[in-house]
Amino acid sequence: MHEVEALQLETQIQEHKELLIKAQLYCKKTGNRFTPIRQKIYRLLLEAEGSIGAYDLLDKLKLIDSNAKPPTVYRALDFFLNVGLAHKVASTNTYKACKHFDCAHMAQFLICDKCGDVKEIHSKGISDSLEAQAALHAFKINTQTIEAHGTCHRCSN
Repeated sequence: MHEVEALQLETQIQEHKELLIKAQLYCKKTGNRFTPIRQKIYRLLLEAEGSIGAYDLLDKLKLIDSNAKPPTVYRALDFFLNVGLAHKVASTNTYKACKHFDCAHMAQFLICDKCGDVKEIHSKGISDSLEAQAALHAFKINTQTIEAHGTCHRCSN
């Protein structure tokens, strides 16, 4: 492994550890139980490249807990969605760990159709424009998820 790749991997591992601690504190502060199994599944979500499906998560979980069953994963995913620790990428029926769960925001994704990479972005301009259009039609937006499909920089080279 090259020195740069090793450093990137080390940085990513540290970021995941920090996010896991941040999620634990956030759940405690909001009165939600971040159980050991939820912590394991959230760590797997953080480690996923792009987004990941429920059964792919289950396969990864079975490597560390051979008794894991689909309801365990689905309950954890529902919990993550409800408290803001993850987003569902509807067009691919997958899930993406949210790294900004301590602030309210609308989900916007750039999805690579070639490699499956999913980047969460935060464009105030997109949100403001959508809110303005909704207001013109006397429509109140409860949730917003925008998914843009295309090709990432790695796949376009």
